Amino acid sequence: MIMSGQHAPPLYTSQSTIARTTLAITTCLSCWLLMQVVHEAGHLLAALVTGGTVRKVVLVPWEFSRTDLADNPRALLTCWGGPLFGAITPVAIWQIARLCRLAINFWLRFFAGFCLIANGVYIGFGAFTHDGDAGDLMRHGSRAWVLCLFGVLTVPAGFLVWHRLGREFGFSPNARPVTGRAARISTAFLILILVVEILFAKH
Repeated sequence: MIMSGQHAPPLYTSQSTIARTTLAITTCLSCWLLMQVVHEAGHLLAALVTGGTVRKVVLVPWEFSRTDLADNPRALLTCWGGPLFGAITPVAIWQIARLCRLAINFWLRFFAGFCLIANGVYIGFGAFTHDGDAGDLMRHGSRAWVLCLFGVLTVPAGFLVWHRLGREFGFSPNARPVTGRAARISTAFLILILVVEILFAKH
């Protein structure tokens, strides 16, 4: 309720619009890059646990990530390691942050939903296209319905995690204000990821 003589602050100013747009774009780009990191970490860990030998991990901003193996005795487990670890780990990290009431909880929540959706779409649709990990999974014995089930479970779960999260990024009627500082931090974080990946690619 607005009392007489008072004025409600504008919902969006040009400055706040730039801030929330910058925050949204840099967050999505950072999540895309980090999603690939967590996904490949799953392949890497699964390969090491099952006695495999990793030849190369490709993590560069300009192409899709991949893990090349010189020896892969448990190929099916190694292949499932990527999407399973990539979908579950961000959710676990978000839950820890939520319990600890960390300020970045909302960002980790968005990342968790992003990873659920990305991995679910990648594996679920891959059951029909046979591309990437999905093709490898089916060649190593996984049934198409299992891949579809993975997608059916993870994609809706990702959108459920995102439910009502728009207010944290300034995109709802009851949105929290997005400051220029938040946008700058998010931009700096994205640049840091890009620099690390570029340096990683040179080694």
